Amino acid sequence: MSLSDVILGRPLASKEAEKEELTVVTGVPVLGLDALASTAYGPEAALTVLMLLGVAGLQYLPWITLVIVAKLLTLYFSYRQTQAAYPNGGGAYLVAKDNLGMNAGLCAGVALLLDYLLNVAVAISAGVGAVVSAIPALYPHTLSLCLIVLFTLLIVNLRGVRETGMTFVVPVFVFIASIAFVLGVGLIRAWSSGGQPDPVVPPPPLPPPRAEPSTWLLLTAFANGLTAMTGIEATSNAVALFREPKVKNAHRTLTVIMLILSVFLLGIGFLCPAYQIAAMNEREPGYQTILSQLVAAVSGRGSFYYVALASIFIVLTCSAQTSFADFPRVCRLLAGDRFLPPAFARRGRRLVFSHGIVVLAILAGALLVIFRGITDALIPLFAVGALTAFLFSQAGMVVHWLRRRHDRSARTSLFYNALGAVTTSIALVIVVIAKFTEGAWMVVIVGPAAAIVLQRIRRHYEKIGREIDVPLALAKPPAQRPIAIVPIESWNRPAEKALRFSLLLSDTVIAVHVDIKQDGGARLKELWGDKVEQPARAANLSAPRLEILESPYRKVYEPIVDFVQKTSRQAPSRLVTVILPDLAEPRWYEALLHNVFGAALKTLLYLRAGEYVVVVYVPWYLRDV
Repeated sequence: MSLSDVILGRPLASKEAEKEELTVVTGVPVLGLDALASTAYGPEAALTVLMLLGVAGLQYLPWITLVIVAKLLTLYFSYRQTQAAYPNGGGAYLVAKDNLGMNAGLCAGVALLLDYLLNVAVAISAGVGAVVSAIPALYPHTLSLCLIVLFTLLIVNLRGVRETGMTFVVPVFVFIASIAFVLGVGLIRAWSSGGQPDPVVPPPPLPPPRAEPSTWLLLTAFANGLTAMTGIEATSNAVALFREPKVKNAHRTLTVIMLILSVFLLGIGFLCPAYQIAAMNEREPGYQTILSQLVAAVSGRGSFYYVALASIFIVLTCSAQTSFADFPRVCRLLAGDRFLPPAFARRGRRLVFSHGIVVLAILAGALLVIFRGITDALIPLFAVGALTAFLFSQAGMVVHWLRRRHDRSARTSLFYNALGAVTTSIALVIVVIAKFTEGAWMVVIVGPAAAIVLQRIRRHYEKIGREIDVPLALAKPPAQRPIAIVPIESWNRPAEKALRFSLLLSDTVIAVHVDIKQDGGARLKELWGDKVEQPARAANLSAPRLEILESPYRKVYEPIVDFVQKTSRQAPSRLVTVILPDLAEPRWYEALLHNVFGAALKTLLYLRAGEYVVVVYVPWYLRDV
């Protein structure tokens, strides 16, 4: 078994795709981790703002949570309609493209990509934050831990969708059971004590107030808390991943995710004020997440505390799985419309879209490095991308149902999607204004810039299509054989093989040698007559001509390119074939030590030599010694 099979698993045949489809049990871990994990950082993001009011800020958290859950309900009903109307998946991109036009679809696609990208960075940094809460000694290694987790997720996701889901089933259910137990016990104690339970481990003291209550401050807290809505759209983007009946399984998965998320948010929103739990500064030593404080306050810091924190860490970090499942699928759709290279639309060895997975990991790694793995620095960017994608999806569905408004069953769907579109647009405006100076401006700029880049990629492919996609009859071959030019550094086995091959193609063969040693190619000239010209004449072949190209400034590429251009101009009716000797190494990493010359020369010839110049590689296979 090869190393790649051990790490990534054996390659899967296309006919095995059915085995990779999801059920509700595997669908929740694969597509619901993002939504479930947002219970950790959504309420905490809201509390971060409310703590400016000191202890008085806690009383606003339950009401803000109720509004967020109400908004979640509108999204839930809205995305049920999307799943039914678009059973092949695609979510916001396909909905917006089909109903609002290609440009709107592109904007929705870009918003989805940004949403999934930022979700990876936020999820991993939040998960590592949970670990740092339990083991403060790890705080200086926050960024390193984030990158290790990211690399692990990359490998896990390259192994395939089904195997990824099975990997996360146990941690997800441990997380759900742990948080449900904490919330259940906490609520019982809070009610039995009249709303003032005694914590087993008291949370850190609340900070003094630094601001007065205001509408704007509460709206800002609400904007932060809206990050708890992320991930709700994931099942609508990936309906095609489910087993038959696909829509029913997608509906059931969305319902399970929505119920768990709503109960958890409401429970946390009630218990944080009851136990006097506040958000802490993530950049300071001793930092604890609100879930770490809540678990300790309800159950103490015994073995259950560490089991619960471990499950929170796993679910938070693995919640990036939602992005690893959906980001490549959005890239596939964009590639299908030629906004991205075709490689993004091809499945890899494990029937996943490997190019999208790898690109997502690279971009998320760059974000983690830039922001040093700090969650709250990424939250403002996260919310804008998510809400923009929601808005395009719901607005597209409104147009979809308006076209069917004479159908009575469509009117209810229209109401749900219209309500979702209006509430989402309000929430988006609040987030952009409230968090603009804290980083949201980057998404406002990066989003349109990315859309422009993708538009240019599409125009590039359209231009190429107009030029080469026209079906033509086979043209008559040219009457004359091509002129063969063979760049050689010295007379050796690769050069001999390349020259021998060129004699099969042409009766006009020119070997060119760039004289950077300023010796006129003396050694090569000595060998040429005996080793090249005499054997060629003995075989009744036209003897190859040797050209020594002077290079007083030690340039290698320019003299060859200039000679090829000159030869092509002198014989405009003939092809010029540049034949490059090439070393084929037995080990892939040895290629880094050779062949730089050939690759660079080929690129220059493609850019400058013209359409009548052809480049051919002739490999010399090195023995594995």
